[in-house]
Amino acid sequence: MFRFTKTAMNIAGHGARRVGVRHGSQTSADFHNKYGNMLMVSGAAFCVAVWSYVLTQTGITWNFSPVGKLTPKPWRVPGGEEEE
Repeated sequence: MFRFTKTAMNIAGHGARRVGVRHGSQTSADFHNKYGNMLMVSGAAFCVAVWSYVLTQTGITWNFSPVGKLTPKPWRVPGGEEEE
């Protein structure tokens, strides 16, 4: 089992190194300076819009407690006769 784990870790590490070299950052830091804040603000606005729609329009009831609203059914006696 140890040899299998060691080999698997070596293969995974080697693959990660290859992917890191192949997919190096190709965008300039200029992109983040230009569009970074706009993307964050638009993403936050989208998130707020979706959640406000979900909370107000979908009719989902959120975690209301059933305590005091449900009453237990009376027990049935196995013989068919109810005790009083």
